[in-house]
Amino acid sequence: MRGLIQIFIFVLIGLVLLWFGYTLYFSPQSIFFGFEKKKRRRRPRGEGTPGAPQTCPVCSALLSPGELVKSVAFPSFTGKDRLMYISGCNHCLNGDRLRSCPVCGSRLRDNEILVARMFDRPRRSHVHIIGCSRCRLKK
Repeated sequence: MRGLIQIFIFVLIGLVLLWFGYTLYFSPQSIFFGFEKKKRRRRPRGEGTPGAPQTCPVCSALLSPGELVKSVAFPSFTGKDRLMYISGCNHCLNGDRLRSCPVCGSRLRDNEILVARMFDRPRRSHVHIIGCSRCRLKK
């Protein structure tokens, strides 16, 4: 009889430890340790991920199909990359959205531009932003 009670106690302890390990591993908001689930940052409507395709690099606005970013690309001297000046999209040029430099984070005035390098690829072009007209002059 004593052996059955010991087996029952060991099984009960094993089940408690199994439950504790399961809740610790699979439930991050466990009440024992105060873990919380990471909350996703929701972006305001019309704001895209900076650097993503169809997103304005100046104001991070999602561009609708057909909307373009106003820019000037200069001819290449080396054949690898081209210098490019980016003014912005219709949203930030009209003053609807705040314009900021993705490199230094400063607010851009109406006459300031982003300086970028454009790499031509067979299917599409890749643009690497170097900075704004202000932070490029500091270097």
